[in-house]
Amino acid sequence: MQIKQQFILFALLILIGCGTKEKINYASMPEDQLRKIADSLAHAYIITDGHVDLPYRLKVNKFRLEREYLGIPVSTKEGDFDYERAKKGGLDAPFMSIYIPSEYQQKTDMGKALADSLITMVRGIAEAHPDKFGLAGTPAEVDALFKAGKIALPMGMENGAPVGNDLANVQYFYDRGIRYITLTHGKDNQICDSSYDTLNTWKGLSPFGEQVVREMNRVGIMVDISHVSDSTFYDVLKITKAPVIASHSSLRYFTPGWQRNMADDMVKALKTNGGVIQINFGSTFLDSVVSKTNSENRKKLQALLAERNLTFQDSAARPFIEEFRKQNPSLYADVKTVADHIDRVVQLAGIDHVGIGSDFDGVGDSLPTGLKDVSQYPNLIYELLRRGYTPEDIEKICSKNVWRVWNKVIEVAEAD
Repeated sequence: MQIKQQFILFALLILIGCGTKEKINYASMPEDQLRKIADSLAHAYIITDGHVDLPYRLKVNKFRLEREYLGIPVSTKEGDFDYERAKKGGLDAPFMSIYIPSEYQQKTDMGKALADSLITMVRGIAEAHPDKFGLAGTPAEVDALFKAGKIALPMGMENGAPVGNDLANVQYFYDRGIRYITLTHGKDNQICDSSYDTLNTWKGLSPFGEQVVREMNRVGIMVDISHVSDSTFYDVLKITKAPVIASHSSLRYFTPGWQRNMADDMVKALKTNGGVIQINFGSTFLDSVVSKTNSENRKKLQALLAERNLTFQDSAARPFIEEFRKQNPSLYADVKTVADHIDRVVQLAGIDHVGIGSDFDGVGDSLPTGLKDVSQYPNLIYELLRRGYTPEDIEKICSKNVWRVWNKVIEVAEAD
């Protein structure tokens, strides 16, 4: 029995006793006791996060990239992720996002060189710190790294543009370690339409995009429908032989009119497909009131600066910005809001179709109170226990649901 499992069994026996067949009422426990159990569960179960933007954060910080980027993931106060904080929070398998901004779609190689450089970076991190990190291309490989006490670094490519117009690149990126591809990002690309775009270029998947989805099924890459338009989503479900993921999306029910999130009917369709939605932690994804208020305050601040012929970048603007923000502090969602989204998915589709896709290092300072970095997953587990979720439910949310999809994608590929 692995050490983490021994730890949880010991903790639960001490905290709640043993020998009873009655269902444990976690919600009735004192807060400090429940938080200890939540922390135990976070370290007993594999936690996978569908989307962590560490590679691109390191890439854009050029002087660190050149001098010391391989050391940043171990301990840093920058960003949302490092090894020490991940260990504290129980994070075991963060999918490293190989993020390709939409402007790269205009380049000759459509972002392939950038994708390769970010993949090489992730590989370099694992090679530089073999006692802490390891690469993983299957759930079984993550499981082995977990037993060895290491953090697995599976990879997903955010934006399929680097596939270019050559279907062979799907296999190429699989061979380089990519295990999901988000079909597009902020703009329509050669594969499909984006939820952020208004052109509706293909009215869903392009003819080439249909081939890409089939090739991803054949090769064994998960199809990620975060960022795609609704019509693209439904086109994918008509074609795919395997379940899909939404690696970092939340629910439109809480953000009416915002197409980037998923509508209730889409979540129900995802259930029929067998897929999983991994909840995004960005406040914009979680609470439309918070998002609207912050947007209105930003416009007010812009107007205030414009009256003085200033911009946000001007040093003379800093006193005005500081005073305005003191009087109008930014609002944030909180860990309870994230749990609300999980509750809604469970209501619509059941416990087998929801997971975690934080978008750490990708949503700036909009992260919710209680989930500000990778050290704080136990806060979400605590909230779920308080709401009546069982440890078995929580293990599904932490990784088992995604593992089921990932293993099925592998099975479909092997049968092709």
